[in-house]
Amino acid sequence: MTLLQDQIASVTDVTAAERTQRLTDAGTAWNERIAADATNAQLTYKVVGRGIGSVATEIRAGKHRFLVDEPSALAGDDAAASPVEYALGALVSCQVVVFRLYAQALGLTIDEIEITAEGDLDVRKLFGIDESGRAGFRDVRVKVDITGPDTAEQYENLRQVVDAHCPVFDVFTNPVPTSGALA
Repeated sequence: MTLLQDQIASVTDVTAAERTQRLTDAGTAWNERIAADATNAQLTYKVVGRGIGSVATEIRAGKHRFLVDEPSALAGDDAAASPVEYALGALVSCQVVVFRLYAQALGLTIDEIEITAEGDLDVRKLFGIDESGRAGFRDVRVKVDITGPDTAEQYENLRQVVDAHCPVFDVFTNPVPTSGALA
């Protein structure tokens, strides 16, 4: 597994102008693709996981591989973040992308952005102790810290736009038809 420092080092920092250009180019390209054929807007993502170790999972997502594990209290080796931590990480990272995208579209500037997601989970259902509760998060709180030259009101409007358009936020806030089957 690649160390986080190696992963971060492989992401080159960009200037505000470079970020603006990349966001503009991506938006233009997607608008053109979809205008040419509306079916181009329909994407399917596939991730494959293989159980390893005690309760760890090696995940393959396209050309990327990463590890998911549990802390020792949940029978894991604590070799990586847990599934619920990755879920919160997916929410945070999707929010960062959509904040950048819509700040660009609305003409706002984000100098720095840091997002914290915190979720409450009761493990009684997980362990079959009490079947009446939820197995997943019962509450998730997202805190967004933005620095930039625009007003607090403009950033609050941006937050509302982001929450309405963020795919992972949507997964957290709306039921998604999900099915399971043995292969």
